[in-house]
Amino acid sequence: MWVGIAGSLLPVLPGTPISWLGLVMLYLSPSLALDVWFIVITGIVAIGLYVLDYIIPAWGTKSFGGSKAGAWGATIGLLIGLIAPIPFGIILGPIAGALLGELVFNRTKGPQAIKAALGSFVGLLASTVVKFMATLVFMGLFIYKVVVHWNSFQFF
Repeated sequence: MWVGIAGSLLPVLPGTPISWLGLVMLYLSPSLALDVWFIVITGIVAIGLYVLDYIIPAWGTKSFGGSKAGAWGATIGLLIGLIAPIPFGIILGPIAGALLGELVFNRTKGPQAIKAALGSFVGLLASTVVKFMATLVFMGLFIYKVVVHWNSFQFF
């Protein structure tokens, strides 16, 4: 669960799916009865947030006046930033991608292109906040399940 929370803030780790795996591991312990619906619903939420993590920066670009070229640039920049060997590639990638998409492919003037790139950054921050909150909720569910079933756990 702690790795999932860290992963929600660090771009290297998929935080929400890792937190969900923590819930799955808890339910695979012999002391808890497996609640399939709980695992399925939280799994759908984890997968949905994982997918949204790639969509929200492009949406931010569009909402700040960027074009499709800027949104595609933000998405491609995010993917390149994931594999780029530079620190902060996941932050710089969408910004640079949106900026290049607007400047080169859409021939947008400087201030509007910068505004679209700022939208990409705002989208990235929004995505990070959503992931962080989701992993905190997953941690809260984990702690709740452990506290409620504390007397039934068999450690050895």
